[in-house]
Amino acid sequence: MDFTGFMEEDFDAFTIDGLDERMEAIRERIQPKFKSIGDELSGPLSEMTGKEMHVHIAKHARRTKNPPNDTWMAFCHDKRGYKKHPHFQIGLFDDHLFMWLAYIYELPGKENIAKAFLNHTADIKQSIPGHYVVSLDHTKKDAETLENIDLEQALARLQNVKKAEFLIGRHFKPGDPVLRDPERFIQEARATFSTLTPLFNISMDQ
Repeated sequence: MDFTGFMEEDFDAFTIDGLDERMEAIRERIQPKFKSIGDELSGPLSEMTGKEMHVHIAKHARRTKNPPNDTWMAFCHDKRGYKKHPHFQIGLFDDHLFMWLAYIYELPGKENIAKAFLNHTADIKQSIPGHYVVSLDHTKKDAETLENIDLEQALARLQNVKKAEFLIGRHFKPGDPVLRDPERFIQEARATFSTLTPLFNISMDQ
């Protein structure tokens, strides 16, 4: 395994001023780790979902001025792109690492997916641990635990608001020992995505 875990300097990349300087740090420190994680997880995730899952690493190519506040990799069945599909993510802000099953604003047909989820809210609450977190905007750090959020309200928003998003998964603080242990990190990522795969499968049936 080439992956060596995430260290404080990986999170510190987002404190670097300047687009070029920060992007250089992201490319040198973080993206090689994403590549290694992709090599480790794409096969198991393909087996979990029953679909060949392709790795996408964010390039932030459209940015011309403001440096990114976070960066990520995605796993998706479409090798051409991921934003218009349900997909899994691993990424970093300066103060946490996230693992998501993501439904972001570019995704068409969100209302059908949200309706299906609303029909399975009891199953979702029973099968996904309460400490998992939910975000309604992938550009922001904010997230609420599943046990505290009004899940029905969040899904109703996904159904009715064009730009609404829904991301569910886990957060890890920079000092979490899981992040520094490559084998344990891969195990945690596999376990997290395995827990979320039934939800992914529901959405892919819509």
